[in-house]
Amino acid sequence: MPIVRLGINPLTWTNDDLPSLGGDTPLETCLSEGREAGFSGFELGHKFPRTPDALSRVLGEHDLSLVSGWYSSRLLERSPEEEIEAVRDHLELLKACGATVMVFCEVTQCIHGDRDIPLSRRPHLGDADWQRLTEGLNVVGDYLKEQGVHLAYHHHLGTVVESQADVERLMDCTRDSVGLLLDFGHLVGANGDPLAIARRHASRIRHVHCKDMRFSVREALRNRDKSFLDGVLDGLFTVPGDGDIDFLPTLEHLRESGYRGWLVVEAEQDPEVAHPLTYARLGYNNLHALAEGAGFTIEK
Repeated sequence: MPIVRLGINPLTWTNDDLPSLGGDTPLETCLSEGREAGFSGFELGHKFPRTPDALSRVLGEHDLSLVSGWYSSRLLERSPEEEIEAVRDHLELLKACGATVMVFCEVTQCIHGDRDIPLSRRPHLGDADWQRLTEGLNVVGDYLKEQGVHLAYHHHLGTVVESQADVERLMDCTRDSVGLLLDFGHLVGANGDPLAIARRHASRIRHVHCKDMRFSVREALRNRDKSFLDGVLDGLFTVPGDGDIDFLPTLEHLRESGYRGWLVVEAEQDPEVAHPLTYARLGYNNLHALAEGAGFTIEK
């Protein structure tokens, strides 16, 4: 049966977009509690060291693997060749520490990090910019593949690739070297259907973020025309099994399609409200049960 590993993002403890959340929490706490909860790997966050030796050492001290790390692309502002040069250090860090996927997101014009801008004002691309973005992604995706790291494009609320239609267009206009990061919370938050995306693009899904969502908070966010960060503070997201998303059908389809890789708990919450270790344990236990229920074999 397909084998998966369970990882977590440090957003449970400390937030990259809103550094005041968990700002005083040491990296040591994130890693020790994540391992205590049962996870075997972490994605990068802003508190992690950025040299291979230091990163390998701090992860190794907790018997953790490097899952991946976010990269902010600006292909709408610079050439593919300039982007390849800009990504080089991040790529080398991932390669040296054993990660095989890169979380890749175009952040030109993005608003998800600005609490003063509501999600209703997220950017939309015209045809020329779509062509520029997808052609650039093809070039960068080919390069990363040659280097042994798969590009996993992260559709994200408040960015130029947010809706299901955006994801479909991205996939239709790029080569196989441009993989997809399927994020349950971000897709459902944009009224998308994770199962429909998995059915059509399972062969290109390279990475999976299992973020749950509270639908009542989503509706209040829309009705009050609030920002992404307001949604985080209001409790829009939570760990798998604690919200309203039905993960199992999509996970079953991914297993049937042969998905192998990481299933990652990524649920940005206010750590003063959602106690990190409590929610890390809940997320691990629920995701473990969901993955087993979908038929995956879970590697420690």
